[in-house]
Formats: sequence, structure tokens, C-alpha cells
Amino acid sequence: MPLARLAALHGVATSYSPSPGRTVQAPDSAVVATLAALGVDASTPEAIGHALEVREAEIRERLLPPTVVGRPGSEPAALADLPPGTSLHIETEQGETRASALGLPPGVHALHATAPDGRTARAHLVVAPEHVPGPSGRTYGLLVQLYSLLSERSWGMGDLGDLTELAAWAGRSLGVGFVQVNPLHAAVPGAPTDPSPYRPSSRRFPDPVHLRVEDIPEYAYLAGPDREKAQGVLGRAAALRASVLDKGALIDRDAVWALKREALELVRNVPLGPGRRSAYQDFLAAEGQALQDHATWYALAEVHGPDWHTWPEGLKDPRSAETARAREELRERVDFHTLLAWLTDAQLATAQRTAHDAGMPIGLVHDLAVGVHPGGADAWALQDHLAAGMTVGAPPDAFNARGQDWGLPPWRPDRLAASGYAPYRDLLRALFRHAGALRIDHVMGLFRLWWIPQGQPPTEGTYVRYDAEAMLAVLALEADRAGALVIGEDLGTVEPGVRETLHERGILGTSVLWFERDWDGTGLPLPPEEWRADCLATATTHDLPSTASRLTGDHVELRAELGLLTRPVDEERAEAATDVGEWLALLARLGLLPDGPVDEEEQIRAVHRFLLRTPARMIGLWLPDTVGDRRPQNLPGTWDQYPNWRLPIADAEGRPVTLEQLAASPRLHALIDVLRA
Repeated sequence: MPLARLAALHGVATSYSPSPGRTVQAPDSAVVATLAALGVDASTPEAIGHALEVREAEIRERLLPPTVVGRPGSEPAALADLPPGTSLHIETEQGETRASALGLPPGVHALHATAPDGRTARAHLVVAPEHVPGPSGRTYGLLVQLYSLLSERSWGMGDLGDLTELAAWAGRSLGVGFVQVNPLHAAVPGAPTDPSPYRPSSRRFPDPVHLRVEDIPEYAYLAGPDREKAQGVLGRAAALRASVLDKGALIDRDAVWALKREALELVRNVPLGPGRRSAYQDFLAAEGQALQDHATWYALAEVHGPDWHTWPEGLKDPRSAETARAREELRERVDFHTLLAWLTDAQLATAQRTAHDAGMPIGLVHDLAVGVHPGGADAWALQDHLAAGMTVGAPPDAFNARGQDWGLPPWRPDRLAASGYAPYRDLLRALFRHAGALRIDHVMGLFRLWWIPQGQPPTEGTYVRYDAEAMLAVLALEADRAGALVIGEDLGTVEPGVRETLHERGILGTSVLWFERDWDGTGLPLPPEEWRADCLATATTHDLPSTASRLTGDHVELRAELGLLTRPVDEERAEAATDVGEWLALLARLGLLPDGPVDEEEQIRAVHRFLLRTPARMIGLWLPDTVGDRRPQNLPGTWDQYPNWRLPIADAEGRPVTLEQLAASPRLHALIDVLRA
């Protein structure tokens, strides 16, 4: 069938398997729309025939693909297909010139090939280590949504000052090896701001809402009226903090940012000293056009709103003459946003340095969201590399009959390859800069993503395949340069062979206790010795019930209260009780629970004793579990029915718990003692 052939040549699937032995055909309309997003006209039989001829001729006649992948010490496989007598000219990233691809250093090199018949080709040659760095030994760490970690100094939500304090205390006093946080990506501005850290404006730069304003050196030099104004802001920040900690208010990101922006407008008036000025200039030079684009978008958003699709036509193009003029007209605002990016980067560096100084072998684990908001800064600046009119999601499966639409524009695989994966490399390099490890949300997206034409339901989508060899090579290259680990979130339905490939490249998986069962056999909980070793093992995540909620069944009652159940509540309760009962029975058989009646705290400790029995290289402790928090940070399937991403860490009664109270909590220390044993 010509359409299927054309789709295959562009990496577009015409069918998929939601479960073993079952194949579902993708709608032709989805395939045609996806090809159109890749610049291929398949709207008529004649168009399909022409596009097929063009693509087959292109593949037949080209000497090299746009990006070639190799490993140190071996010749890239793509070069084996070159005609005999083809000469190579390689300009390495390090400035050398070579005539052979053997023995090249790691990096992204420029490859030129000339065939005997006169044909020439240019390609990006990515030479990357075979594996990403691995853990030096077994370690445990804390998992926390930073905004939820308030201290007595926070301005209404957790910030980088709190993260630094947590790292110093946890590393020195608890022997913690890492702290994993939610994505700190820059959010789309506006009121109300989308509180989800997984749908940001930019993944390339962090959000200045996380700044600890008082820790900025220039803050100490505020004087006169500006000092008085800053004191007034501090007073309002204290009231905002108290509203969350003492009065039951939700975390209000917009209110926090309004206060911090007011204070930062004052701080920017303090001149930088010579050393600080030099550091700032170095940052501007290193970040280059990407930072200018980022700051320009935020400056333009202040004038025209936070969705670039609604801007005046000339401003929709980041390279237009109109945008260049607007950048100069708004230079003062552009400079403000570049300054914020530098200040935030500096505090991230301090947090990671503090973690290492406190003895953590890994330190901070940053989180990479799947994509970006379609109206945000990255979607504007990188629109040539993103598929217009498409959104990423998931097909229907056993857990969600309607599928999912995440509202994120996908990378175009063809444009990534043509650029040598430049925006992907830049993104990874920025995230690794102050990280000991990087968690990649939905790591399966390095292999394929479910594309949905905008305006269509998720059922009307199809898979688009990426060059996983190249995506993983770039990831390995940047991880190796940073000396950082990589953790892939590989929960749920995973295409056959993906976990094996990730394992071969040294990428750790994610194993959550409640999902680890003998699914191909008895269906019972998986004994600890049968768990995989190369993973981060946890009891829960931000999208799942806390351990206390799971053990008590509170998660079922919450979903029932919100009308989210698809079965009678008694059936849900019975299934949840059976699930927990089977796990507790295994814990008891292994001697991880004491004889006789045990309370919830002892059960949570037993769960973590079990995690220690597995061979997992990394053990993650969900920080809210240390004080018995019942509430999930995010309840998938809800929007305004539940306060997703707006809850402070709380105890079993729902009372917010500060960082200072966590440090003094007997319950926390009893659980930590289990992991340190």
C-alpha cells in the first residue's frame, strides 16, 4: 500500500500493538496529518505517489544520512555503505582534521564525504561513549517536589534556598546520596499560571520563581527607599508563607512570583561588582542566542501575552526584522530576564556544590519533562524543530480507554537529525550542568512518541519513530561530559526491546514497589531478589498515592469522593485491600514486619526494608512518606477537582510540615534509620 510505504520511509507508523497479540490500525487521516507535519503531502493518491518517488530517490542517491553515530575505537556503521574509494574529511569538535573515522575523540564532528563519481555529502558525526556513567556504589536519596518543601524562610513555596539547606542537612546528618526534584523549568507567565512543572514554557532555562531573593549578593546592598520597599515585600512574603503553613491555604505560585518580581526589580538596580559583572558576561556569552531568544520571549510576553500565536504577525518569527527591532525597544526588559536566568543558574550551582560538600556522591537529580507548552518560549524559539499542528500523548490502553493528550508539541525527527540534534544537545547540557543525575520523564519518547493532530482525540493519532541510536548517543555524550547518571522513567506500557536497549547503554530504570509483580506468572508481588539491579527503586512517585494512603486505603476514598471511580467503590476497596494484603504478607514472610499487631509507621518502614533487600542501585524515599502525608501531589485525571501541584508537605492529619520540623521529626529519623542500616 503506497501510503503505508511512504509512512514507513518517514518513520510514521500505520499500526501499533497496545498489548501482546493485538494490533490496532492507525487511522489514515492521522497518518496523512502526521506526514503533513513532517512536510510531506499525502493528501491524494497522486501526491502520495510523487512523495514516494522523491523519498525513495533521496534515500537511494544520498551518500550519508544527516547525522551519523559512532563510538570511540570503531568506525560508524553508516560509513561501511559508502562506495569504495570514497574519501573522508573530518573536522573534529576539538579543532583537528582527520581523514579517517577511526580513533576519533567523543564529540560532534563535521564529516565530509566525496565519492569517486563526484557525489559529496556533509553530515554531523556524533561519537559517544557506549554507556552513560553509572553509580559508584549503592546509595539512597530523597524525592521531593521542591515547591512543596517550605521552610520558615520560604516566600510561600519551596525555593532554591530550601533545596540548598535540605542538601546540606540530608547529606551531613542523614547520609543521603542524592536529592531528586521536580522539573525546575521556566513556567508560562500569567495568572493563573499552570502549576504543573511538566508543561513549561522552557526546558532550557530554570524558573526564577525558585530564587531565594535574600541570597542574591546584591540584595544586601539595597539602601534608602529601595531597602524600605524590600522590607515591605518581606513582610508580605511572611504573611503568604503563614497562610500556607498556618491557615490551610494552597501554594499560590502567582502570588509568590508577584512578590519576588517586585523584589528583583529592586535588586537589579544594585550595580554588580567587577567579579560578578565578569561572571554575568561569561554566562551571556556561553548561553548565546538561546538566552537572548528566551529573554526576548518573556519581554514580548509582558506586552503581548503569553501565547506567541496571538502576537502581531512579524513577532511570531524569532528571526524577523520586527522581532529584532522589538528586542532593542525592549532591551531593558530583555536584560532583566537574562539577569534572572543567571541568578537562578548561580543558585542551582550553589545547591549542587553544597550537596557535594555535604558528602553526597550524586547530589541533585534534575527532572526533564517530555515537552513544552505550545505557546511558550521554547516553542517560539525552536519552532523549526517542532511539529506544528501536532501534540504528544498516549494511545488508548488498558488503563485509559480514551488515550491521553498532553498538549505538548513533539520534536521533528527530521529536523533534529539535520541539525546534528543541536537543540537537544543544548538542552541536555544545560540540565546536566548542575546535576549529578538526570531523570527523563517518559524515557520511551527517545524511541517513539504518539502524535495527535491538534483538535482530534487521542484515539486519532499514531506513533512517530525517532532515531533512538542518535538520541541515546547524544544523551551518553552529554552525560559523560558531566559525569552524571541518567534515570529513565519507564513505567507503564513499554515497547519490546526498549528496556533492554536502555540497560545496554547504562540508563537506570524506575521500579515502583506496587507495580512490581510477576505479571507473566502468578501475578503476586515480585520477591526482592527478582528485581532488576539497574534502577531507582521507590515506594511511590508524585503521580501516585503516598505509602500511608496506599496502606490505609485513603486513596480509594479520595477518588470516590471526587467521582473518579469507574467501578463500584466496594470493588475498588476490595481490590486495594487485596493488593496491600499480598504485599504485607510477603513482608511478613521475609521477616521485615515484627510479630503481632503493627501500626502504619512500622508498615512503611517494612516497605523500605524490602526495597533494601532488592539489588536496586538507587533507593528513593518520597519525602512526604517520612511524616505520613496522605495526599498525592498530583492526581492524574483531575484539573480543578483537586489542588494538583499546590500542596505543601504535611503530616498524617494534613498539617503542613516545614523543613525545620522535618529535621526534628522522630518519625522521619526512624524511617531514615532503616535506610542507613
